[in-house]
Amino acid sequence: MAIIHPFKGWLPKAELADQLVCVPYDVISTEEAAEMAKGKPDSFLHVIRPEIDLPAGTPFNDDSVYEKGAENLNRLLNSDLYSQDAQETIYIYQLESEGHIQTGIFTCASVDDYDKDVILKHELTRPDKEDDRTRHILTQQAHAEPVMLTFRDTAGISHLVDEVVSSQPPLIEQMGEGGVVHRIWRTSQTVGFVNGFASIPKLYVADGHHRCKSASRVAEVMRNSSENASGDSEFEYFPVVLFPMDQMRILPYNRVLKNVTGELFDSIKHDYNLVKTDRKVPSEKGAVCLYFKGEWWTMKLPAATGSSTVEQLDVARLQEGVLNPCFGISNPRTDENISFVGGIRGTSELEKLVDGNKFDLAISMFPTSIEELVKVSDEGQLMPPKSTWFEPKIKSGFVIHTF
Repeated sequence: MAIIHPFKGWLPKAELADQLVCVPYDVISTEEAAEMAKGKPDSFLHVIRPEIDLPAGTPFNDDSVYEKGAENLNRLLNSDLYSQDAQETIYIYQLESEGHIQTGIFTCASVDDYDKDVILKHELTRPDKEDDRTRHILTQQAHAEPVMLTFRDTAGISHLVDEVVSSQPPLIEQMGEGGVVHRIWRTSQTVGFVNGFASIPKLYVADGHHRCKSASRVAEVMRNSSENASGDSEFEYFPVVLFPMDQMRILPYNRVLKNVTGELFDSIKHDYNLVKTDRKVPSEKGAVCLYFKGEWWTMKLPAATGSSTVEQLDVARLQEGVLNPCFGISNPRTDENISFVGGIRGTSELEKLVDGNKFDLAISMFPTSIEELVKVSDEGQLMPPKSTWFEPKIKSGFVIHTF
């Protein structure tokens, strides 16, 4: 059963949230972070992307990057911009975007639950990214960014959330990028939440696999380096926002390809019975829309190669039935002829990339469902790379967990 751990979070002054909180580290490049941080010396970007404060060209894993991140975090926490709660608390985090509202529990999850598969994964992590996040966490002695988890609410937890939200105004309300409204509440009534999650059998990673794995590695390092560490040490937990499954919104993760000739496309058009269309987004599972030389086409995906949930996914059917045999893309993680575009950027971004000759072909996908993700996780399988794009994203810098 799932363990959650209330903690003494560090929160920013509400009136300064616009200048402090930021998008998560893994949705922007160093160059984008530097641009977003202009005129914002206290932005949390200086903590999660500290290379922006160092000379251009500094390797992302240089010792100075981790030292700078710790320096920047310590400066914020030792200023009057942030303050730490005096008692262990649970927070409520609400996202509102274009009529969609999802409200989650901002707390800590157990590293032990992650290691023992109470928290289930669906994505393969990369050692280099694990190393990077692990060093940031160890150097800062903090988990600066939360992980997004989801759960099937069978314990009335949403009712507890509603009680908090309806009984008091939010501590912080901030308008973020794309018009997304972020709201934070605090509650010291933690027992009901802890007991509720104790009856939830599984939690599922939605977004933040590398942060989960890094938290596990950090805990192992800290245990080995501390003679007096207890099983309840603060490093045994890491911050998460838990959203009920029925509130989650997944957008498609689209593909763009290089080195697609007219001859090759004509062959695919013939072999896969492509039909010209005005649609830019597939209307159902099992279909994709292709954009080539200013025209949109629809295509039915080949049948799945197996009966497992992961093999039935559209991204798997595309990979096994089209990308590998037609374009020679056997490993989409490393092949330089394929890139991925989050669905939040829309089909206009796909057209822009192709029309601007940066890529030759764009593939607009039907989104993976939350039930598909859960089934893959329950079966102990891994999703193909770039299968899901969760939107809206949770921000960094709202609640910080130190140890």
